[in-house]
Amino acid sequence: MRVRLVLLGLVLATLTPASASAVSIYRSLPNTNMLLIHYRAHDGVMRRAWILVPVHPRRKTIPLVISPHGRGTSARANADLWGDLPGLGDFAVINPAGEGRRLALYSWGDPGQISDLARMPEIAKEHGVPVAFDRVYAIGGSMGGQETLLLLALHPRLLAGAVAFDPDTDMARRYWDFAKLPGGRALQKLAREEIGGTPLTDPRAYAVRSPDTYARQIALSKVPLQLWWSSRDRVISDQVDETAALAEQILGWNPRAPLTVFHGEWRHTAEMKWSTRLPQALVRLHLLRRSQAIQI
Repeated sequence: MRVRLVLLGLVLATLTPASASAVSIYRSLPNTNMLLIHYRAHDGVMRRAWILVPVHPRRKTIPLVISPHGRGTSARANADLWGDLPGLGDFAVINPAGEGRRLALYSWGDPGQISDLARMPEIAKEHGVPVAFDRVYAIGGSMGGQETLLLLALHPRLLAGAVAFDPDTDMARRYWDFAKLPGGRALQKLAREEIGGTPLTDPRAYAVRSPDTYARQIALSKVPLQLWWSSRDRVISDQVDETAALAEQILGWNPRAPLTVFHGEWRHTAEMKWSTRLPQALVRLHLLRRSQAIQI
């Protein structure tokens, strides 16, 4: 995505005077502006977040999507996945850089990171986004899907809906499965550094970061949830035993849980993009009209 700097005077009307000095403003697409802000993470480190906002908001307050990024990718790359959808649908998306216990791009559901995600609506508001606090959502893929599910489990009253694309659901299983991936030993080393050991030496630390630990909380949250998984995923190749199994656990706890499961044959998280299946997920959350999704 090509981005160019826009004169501040063109868009400062949407920001409060106090926030303007802390924000870099870019024009990314015809209907969507991109704001670069900074926030203080749970450990005191200053981190970036990219916020996508409509160029011309049509409401006094707008819905906000919290979108944590995937493993090893950046917040900016995650923001690029959204294209012009926020401007078309009249909602905002905050893409935080994240901060784990030891690592940034490999936070893997660290409790401090989840607490930071729960603060994103207030952080967005502090930087001038007119957040509708009754319409806050979480959407992420892979590790971002894992953190979306943990946010839903631990802060259910925060969210009006959630979408997890090809999420990690069992961190102990992921640790052992890393060995099958290119660079798997390096991933296992990163996991030991971030989580504090192996699943054998510290099983509780892995359980705390695993959405399937919280299947009951998710099931009873009453928050509409979409789970998307693929039988052709080569990154999380055992999704039958991860995302599909989590769906069964949720329905086992609550057969009436507002859960929708999508099963397909796409590459890992290929469906989370403005040009693929992300618009369909947004339509189900009433963040995008069906006619808008068809046109994309």
